[in-house]
Amino acid sequence: MQATTDDLTNLLRMQQIDLDLMKAKKKLEELPQRATILAARQKKRTIEQKCDQVAEMRARAEGMAAKLEAEDAELAEKQRRVQEAIDGSLGNYRNVEAHTKELNGFAKRRNALEVELTRLGEELAKIEGVQSQVSQALAEVDKQEAAAIVSFQREGGALQAEIARMSADREGMSAELSPELRDTYNRTASRTGGVAVGLLTEGRCGVCRTVIDGGRLIDLKAEAPLGTCPHCKRLLVVM
Repeated sequence: MQATTDDLTNLLRMQQIDLDLMKAKKKLEELPQRATILAARQKKRTIEQKCDQVAEMRARAEGMAAKLEAEDAELAEKQRRVQEAIDGSLGNYRNVEAHTKELNGFAKRRNALEVELTRLGEELAKIEGVQSQVSQALAEVDKQEAAAIVSFQREGGALQAEIARMSADREGMSAELSPELRDTYNRTASRTGGVAVGLLTEGRCGVCRTVIDGGRLIDLKAEAPLGTCPHCKRLLVVM
């Protein structure tokens, strides 16, 4: 295969860059911060669901308390009016007795409301405590996520910059190859996991280490400076 000394140099350098790129991309993909961020976001979703549930509980309790307080205020006003009626009865026993029964009914209901409002107050206090705990947990997860993001951006950013630099270098080298040689290298690299080029050393392929027999070796040397391993089909630099 036709190739210049510069072509051979570029092929070997491209291969090293391809291997370094694979390592860098794998390292970027496996950065522990990525797992930390994903775990934090999953935990946040769980906490936010809990937060919504607690908020609904609080809204229901507050709504019920407001309803009972409104009823109590209405009863208090009725008590006031009935008491005024009693005070104005001027000894009318029947009116006083009837109004007194009303007052007793109002008082009984207000006592029941007081018990229920006390219970709701205790329930709301517990809910507020849970909300505080949930808010603290959410703030802590936010803090962990933010720290992981900063760390990922710092370490991952450095890796991404290195990947971009190596990719640019590779593109420059690739552009100097002939279209045929570039295509052959890329197809071989894709098929062989990035190791597309080897050196012919002591009658062996420098990659698969298979001995190349006499006839094939003669044919291979005739293709110098660049041939193909008859076994693994990688490009072989023949010097």
